Amino acid sequence: MTESTAHPARVDYRVEPSQYRHWKLAVEGNVARLTLDIAEDGGIRPGYKLKLNSYDLGVDIELHDAINRIRFEHPQVKSVIVTSGKDRIFCSGANIFMLGVSSHAWKVNFCKFTNETRNGLEDTSKHSGLKFLAAVNGACAGGGYELALACDEILLVDDRSSSVSLPEVPLLGVLPGTGGLTRVTDKRHVRHDLADIFCTSVEGVRGQRAVDWRLVDAIAKPAQFAAAVQERAAKMGDEAKRPANAKGIALPRIEREDSADGIRYEHVDVQIDRSRRTATLTVKAPAGAQPTDIAGIEAAAAAWWPLAVARQLDDAILNLRTNELDVGTWLLKTEGDEAGAQAVLANDALMLAHQDHWLVRETLGALRRTLARLDVSSRSLFALIEAGSCFAGTLAELAFAADRAYMLALPDEPERAPRITLSEMNFGYFPLVNDQTRLQRRFYEEAAPMEAARGAIGKALDADAAVALGLVTAAPDDIDWDDEIRIAIEERAAMSPDALTGLEANLRFASKENMITRVFGRLSAWQNWIFNRPNAVGEKGALKVYGTGQKAGFDLNRV
Repeated sequence: MTESTAHPARVDYRVEPSQYRHWKLAVEGNVARLTLDIAEDGGIRPGYKLKLNSYDLGVDIELHDAINRIRFEHPQVKSVIVTSGKDRIFCSGANIFMLGVSSHAWKVNFCKFTNETRNGLEDTSKHSGLKFLAAVNGACAGGGYELALACDEILLVDDRSSSVSLPEVPLLGVLPGTGGLTRVTDKRHVRHDLADIFCTSVEGVRGQRAVDWRLVDAIAKPAQFAAAVQERAAKMGDEAKRPANAKGIALPRIEREDSADGIRYEHVDVQIDRSRRTATLTVKAPAGAQPTDIAGIEAAAAAWWPLAVARQLDDAILNLRTNELDVGTWLLKTEGDEAGAQAVLANDALMLAHQDHWLVRETLGALRRTLARLDVSSRSLFALIEAGSCFAGTLAELAFAADRAYMLALPDEPERAPRITLSEMNFGYFPLVNDQTRLQRRFYEEAAPMEAARGAIGKALDADAAVALGLVTAAPDDIDWDDEIRIAIEERAAMSPDALTGLEANLRFASKENMITRVFGRLSAWQNWIFNRPNAVGEKGALKVYGTGQKAGFDLNRV
């Protein structure tokens, strides 16, 4: 395969345990075990073998699904052991030969999804108390160590050969950029001079030195390793908020209809206009009777509207990011009448009232992570609030996630005019990855506009009221609406996608940084500069000649 022809087929992110080729999920009591045993011939694309427990996108798709199974199907699980099924090797990281034959866009999407999956472990640990223990039972390098870093604790076998390492700089001419460097410093507080040595050595660090340098939490001799893992996993589970005797719910396959220019789910509709390079994502308000108590939520299970919407929208976002690279602008819409808006708000109130119930808590997590995918997607996001819209409560987050929000003003037809209605959910339950709410980001946490917005909770706001509160970008009337939206979309399509990606990322995370925003920022620098430089991917670049026996040829100018 060449750079231009690699990976033409569409990727489907839907998978279930019976289809796993690389992970084994076992549950015993309140401990789950995820065992990585990668099938060498099981790559998601042809052209490479997944040797030494190295992974590609397909491996991470299975991991993402397995974590969701634990969240929803096994609520009694309080700790998860992540380990390897291969002798003397935990994971050697992303498959280098896969990276060598992949297009730049494929590498970007692969790394972003990998990072989001690892971030999801930390998100669940923070919000649900589900703890993750990396039982490193062999060599652990690159992305394999990054997986371990995403866990709450790392236990390394002390067998005189197993080590942890981030060898990308000396070995490949790139950075441990999918969270590796950032977690070593921000999360594990490895001293910067020791981190310098660690990240420039191929062999890594093992044994007591790995503990002393804070690269792992503990070590155990081979004879004691299994017992130490079980003991530590049990102790970690004591901190979890998850119930001991709850009955989980099944996560059925997400049903959808695919067409040449769209995807249709029960609650989400995607229409692609290739001539304008736009995708219109419409999220529909719930219809019919909704649960009114916990018993109703448990009976609805995965069909409960907030959870079903989270899963369907997540699948739509992943499909568009991976399979529709030329579609640069996403138009975010909602659909629903007044009854639909009230149903959204009723579900919001129900989640708020029962937020400590495990199923509600995990549903809030699914919504939070799905909305966060929008924030870090390299696409322009325009919210269109039109007649027939339903931007209420949780669905209003779509408008606040957008780079711009246009709201139709209909002063002469108030009965048809769209409305925005805020709920408590807009004030802390769906934060960005930098821990700000989207309204806090919007108003730079200034007290006056935040208090004014909070004072509007429950009020159906028309265009004039939404503009006055700063909730939308502009409110054209019906005479100007079509032309103004058309011009905005055409102008966006004419601009450099690279420049827009940089602009949007900077503006979306303008005021507050944390470990996760630094991970994504450094990941972008790594992907879009270092990963495109000849020292990495040129004819004699380290990534290109890896495994051939040839020595990399570097341009020695420091730029």
